[in-house]
Amino acid sequence: MCGRYAASRSPEDLVEAFGVEKWEPEESLAPDWNVAPTKEVLVVLDRPVKDAPDPRPVRQLRVLKWGLVPSWAKNPDGAARMINARSETLHEKPSFRRPFAQRRCIVPADGYYEWVTAHDERQLEVEGKKKRARKQPYFVLPADGSVFAMAGIYEFWRDATLPADHPRAWWATCSVITAEAETGPLGVAPAEGPASLADIHPRMPLMLTPDRWDAWLDPARTDPDGLRELLAPPPGGLMRAYPVSTAVSNVRNNGPELLDELAAPEEATLF
Repeated sequence: MCGRYAASRSPEDLVEAFGVEKWEPEESLAPDWNVAPTKEVLVVLDRPVKDAPDPRPVRQLRVLKWGLVPSWAKNPDGAARMINARSETLHEKPSFRRPFAQRRCIVPADGYYEWVTAHDERQLEVEGKKKRARKQPYFVLPADGSVFAMAGIYEFWRDATLPADHPRAWWATCSVITAEAETGPLGVAPAEGPASLADIHPRMPLMLTPDRWDAWLDPARTDPDGLRELLAPPPGGLMRAYPVSTAVSNVRNNGPELLDELAAPEEATLF
């Protein structure tokens, strides 16, 4: 899954990296090293510009809320439960089927956080002898330090309780697509600890390599079978992972120190 990630790159860097044609400086967000569900996030999408004479899709950098609200939802209360969409069922789930066909985006990140439970504590949890196991967070990112382009979908929801000209009458929300975690070796693995992404968690955000960006963002591509081909996993060995402080587990903590690599997991008996 993807329940927390870091996004510290500036809008200007993202504009250059993704070839963005339209970005409004007022749609800027401060660097965030602990992005949590329901926060506003920057995404890249291809979409015609409203009221523009040219109807062609334009690559844009936009601010959306993380947690998809289907267009048909009566209220936005379920957004926090729709931060992720499984790649295997995108084409059939009512909440995700239409956005998958028509409204795909890229959610840029430095990398994402995932938590691993120590083996002995996990066993105690299974046996019901411990209510809450201690977990070691890891930061997962491209081994070459490039931007982590997470596949996403987005949707618009109309708040019928507000007048059409109200600034919050329309919600633009998104979800990060997840896939089965890679079982092959990490490109750069920690000295001690997990050797693959699957050792950390069975799911991971679907990473889009640059050769897939244009096809993924193209709104003219609507054929479900052709789109599902874009959900194939990236080549193996592109990622690295390392342990970070448990401070990241508290969403109120936010700063570049959250990405500092620990020499070893905080729990010595983690593996």
